[in-house]
Formats: sequence, structure tokens, C-alpha cells
Amino acid sequence: MATKVNPNVEKMTSFIVMDVLERAKELQEKGVDVIHLEVGEPDFEPSDEVVVAGIKAFAEGETHYTHSLGDIELRREIAKFYKSEYGVSVDEDNIVVTSGSSPAILMALQLLCEPGSEVIMTNPGYACYKNFTLAANAVPVPITVKAEDGFQYPIEALKAAITPKTRAIFVNSPMNPTGTLVSKETYAEIAKLGIPIISDEIYHGLVYNGTPVSVLEVTDNAFVLNGFSKRYAMTGLRLGYMIAPKQYMKHIQTMQQNLAICAPSMSQKAGIAALRYGEDDVKKRLEIYNERRVYMIDRLRKMGFVIETEPQGAFYIFANAKKFTNDCYKFAFDVLENAHVGITPGVDFGTNGEGYVRLSYANSLDNIKVALDRIEKYLKKC
Repeated sequence: MATKVNPNVEKMTSFIVMDVLERAKELQEKGVDVIHLEVGEPDFEPSDEVVVAGIKAFAEGETHYTHSLGDIELRREIAKFYKSEYGVSVDEDNIVVTSGSSPAILMALQLLCEPGSEVIMTNPGYACYKNFTLAANAVPVPITVKAEDGFQYPIEALKAAITPKTRAIFVNSPMNPTGTLVSKETYAEIAKLGIPIISDEIYHGLVYNGTPVSVLEVTDNAFVLNGFSKRYAMTGLRLGYMIAPKQYMKHIQTMQQNLAICAPSMSQKAGIAALRYGEDDVKKRLEIYNERRVYMIDRLRKMGFVIETEPQGAFYIFANAKKFTNDCYKFAFDVLENAHVGITPGVDFGTNGEGYVRLSYANSLDNIKVALDRIEKYLKKC
């Protein structure tokens, strides 16, 4: 009997950075020394207060279900954070705490979309947006963004892409893979279109130049995605959240109850500690990230890579490698196999990423220096 698979699942593509990582781990199991510049994961540990709060929660039996929307204490801290950070008032009942930001993305799309709905996103842009959209039985609509425009949405092209089927527009700032920021003016222009905005703000707190803007500063017709993985170096604790308009919250709560019940209880206690006590460590990490960012930009340019738009936030450099290759997928795996450095091909982020590679500076400066030495040696042999 033939196996039946949802056609939208068949359209999904692999998350290529994970393909690179998994091949890198295979090499490491064989004794190869691989340096990872492919993955977007902080190389820091959480703040001491976060660790203590998690251990204390476990020791005191905080191991049970919480409210489906999340621990009320945590939701209140998130609301305080958005007030102090952006000057916007958020009702604690408009927040749902999730197991990382990925379930929040999926819930937002399931809420807004029906089969055949359209969701607009940038090309290049975060690789998983397209696959989340397919999982919601909707159609991804990519809009080309260019380096010469700072990888920002061209508003006229965005307007032209809107149809009666359009249900949402993804905005990611700081952007993965480019590290660019979306201005308040751009958010306002997008908000004028009247389409719900799904604003991925997961890299807030990791900004070197400019000021990060929350979409909530310009509109309430938005779903904010955020979490603790990047800013607070808590990736494995799987803690995120979504802020949504009040009229949707009952439906979101119903989905959360059925699909997840709640986010991990101990992680939520750790999240409270992060919001209360973690900002000093955030600032210290930011200085270290920036030192790596400046070094990597300078070094890559000297090696012949072109960086049209320097990253203002996150911890990635989206480097133009067209001098070296017209097939960035093959190039990335060649670098892995021969230079033993993991990098991500630009096509992971969309067709307009061809010719680019993404390098993460979420690794020590010493490791980054060795990795770039290896890549430079590899390029000289090609």
C-alpha cells in the first residue's frame, strides 16, 4: 500500500544549517576537529541567577503543569519588560508562554490561516518561516530583499504582493541571516497595509548599532515572538512567548491547552530570574559578541568576501561569496569537508541567498581566528 503524505509536508525543505551541523558531528565522531560557525546558538551559559532559580524550582517540586498561558509571575515580568524596554503597555493576559518561539510561530499561523491562505516573508529570510507556513496549509509568498537596500522590505513590492488571500506578513528584526534592523518608519509603513504582522523579535538584546523597535510601538495588529534562547543564552531550556491581540487570546489558549498544555515549569521559573537579574550579563555578552563581529567583518573582507550590509544585531554575518562560488550549497559543504569549518549556505534562507554564506560569531574569538585561518588556507588552494 502506497504511503500517503500531506502534500504540504512534501514541499518542506530541510533546514540546511542542521544538515551541515549533523555532517559536522559525523566528522567529529571520526576524530576530526570541526569549528562551528554554522549554528545560531550562544556559546555562553545562562546567568548564575537563572541556574539557581531552575535548580531551586526542581528541588521545591515546581515540576507540575502551570496555567496554559504560562506562570502568571512570568507573564507579569514580560509585561514589565516591554513597558521598560519599549514604553508599551502589554496585558499579562495577552501573553502565552511557549516551549521556545517556534511553537508560537506555528500557533500564530494556524490561528490566522486556512488552506490556500498566503503569508508574506522576505527572501532571504529565516529558513523555517516557509516551512511553518506550509505546516499551516498556507502558501509562502517570498519578497526579494536586496543588500543595496539593507535587506529591507521594498514597500511598493510588498503592497503589490498583497491579495485577498494574504493573512500575515513576517518581519524579523534583527534579521536572521543578515543582522539588519527594521526601522520604526518601516514598521509603520507595513502596519498601514492593515495585514497582521508576525514580528520575530528573538534577537532583541543583541544589537550593536541602532535601536531595536518592537512592532507594538506602532500597531496592536501584531503577534510578537520573543524568548530567552538568544538574549539570555537559554536555548536548551526551551522558553519563548507570544504577545497577541486580546481578541485572539481565547483561541490561542485553546490551541496551547491541546497542543502543548504548558511550557516547562522549571524553565518558567528560570525565565523570571533572567528578566529580573540577567541584564548585566546580557550587556557583558554583547561587548564580547561585538568584538567578534568587528574582527570577523574585517577578516572576511580581507579574504575577499563582500559584506554589503554590516550586521547591526544578532550574531551572524551574511557574506557575499560570489567571488569564490556560484553554488553556495556545494561551497559550504566543501569548506566543511576540507577546512573543517561549519558555515551555512545562503540558499538555506531563500533563493535570493545564492552566492552568500552565513557565518555565526557565537563562538570564541580564538576559535573564530582558527576557523578563518582554515577558510583562508582552503581558498588559496582553490
